[in-house]
Amino acid sequence: MKILCIHQNFPGQYKHVAPELVRLGHEVTALTPKVKEPTHWNGVRVLPYEIRGSSTRDIHPYLTDFETKILRGSSCCNAALALRKNGYEPDVILAHHGWGESLFLKDVWPRARLGLYCELYHRTTPDFVTFDPEFSSKTTIGDAQRLRMKNLNNRLHEEVMDAGISPTRFQASTFPGNWQDRLTIAHDGIDTELVRPNPEARLELGNGRVLTRDDEVITFINRNLEPYRGYHVFMRALPEILRRRPDAQITLIGGDDVSYGAKPPDGKSWKQIFIDEVRGEIPDADWARVHFLGRVPYERFLSMMQVSRVHVYLTYPFVLSWSLLEAMSAGCAILASDTAPVREALTEDETGWMVDFFDRAALVDRLCTLLDAPETRARLGSAARAHVRANYDLRSHCLPRHIDWVNRLAALEPRQPRD
Repeated sequence: MKILCIHQNFPGQYKHVAPELVRLGHEVTALTPKVKEPTHWNGVRVLPYEIRGSSTRDIHPYLTDFETKILRGSSCCNAALALRKNGYEPDVILAHHGWGESLFLKDVWPRARLGLYCELYHRTTPDFVTFDPEFSSKTTIGDAQRLRMKNLNNRLHEEVMDAGISPTRFQASTFPGNWQDRLTIAHDGIDTELVRPNPEARLELGNGRVLTRDDEVITFINRNLEPYRGYHVFMRALPEILRRRPDAQITLIGGDDVSYGAKPPDGKSWKQIFIDEVRGEIPDADWARVHFLGRVPYERFLSMMQVSRVHVYLTYPFVLSWSLLEAMSAGCAILASDTAPVREALTEDETGWMVDFFDRAALVDRLCTLLDAPETRARLGSAARAHVRANYDLRSHCLPRHIDWVNRLAALEPRQPRD
């Protein structure tokens, strides 16, 4: 079977699926703007496409996002046309459609089955639009209009999607009813043999200090440090955490950009905005115990998880971070926000503790209680790892479900583009 993967940052969510399809004997090709020249990766032929065109000046702000998706979609379509001219005809197309790349591929290959990675449908209900009033716009009507326009990409893809796959029940539930009978829920998977407890783990800090399991290490991770992942809540709790835990070392992983939500004002980073907000409340000696590691290689991330005494995970009702499940797989004691995506993966007092997203006092109190309770931490960490192994393990659970989904996708009668 000929399988084409589309992802703006390939391999992305196809990191494990694409090589496994190659191992099973399929011919796998990827189209991505990430590379400049054709190459091979784990048996996958990786081909570049160039994004042509640029955003229109002074275009209505509701259209800016959609225009970037059209540019990617048309650019990817041009690359697909060149492939077709050279005789390439995929049986199955696997695409993360979030950037619009796969918008027009059914026009190129109407007989191919299109399987989408369905990450999130933007909702306009209050639990999404005004979940965090501090960062909601002044007019919720404007938010709702913007999000409905943002869903144009989703809606156009629904018309040509043969099947979709979504990593969690919560994320799948955001999609409208006319998607549901074509959605399969299967997480990307956690390599629990790699991500496991390690009593001998060591985390080297930039100042020459090395943290181990003997240290009281509190960990916090965002892809980028920003409000959608509760960075502001954690930072505002930090002065009291440091005051009450004089031996604690706080380690944070995350970049300075924005992955989700609005950009910060005045060209600053969310990271620096909240450092500036709390820094005056923290003595220099305590601030020396706060370590921003930035973006790190995976091995360094893993070491941080393995030395963690308590891992704090906060999120809006949004896409569930892989890092939560990886922290659970590493045997961390978890203190997380009591929000819908977290409740799907975590059970209060069985696999972790939860706290109201906005309740900083409760966050500090429960964190301190957990740090003073080694038997509870051990119980929670062990149960968290067992839960991930039973439900999210890459090799025994998730990867087989993805391969089964691809095989079922290939057997479908392909949907045709609608006028």
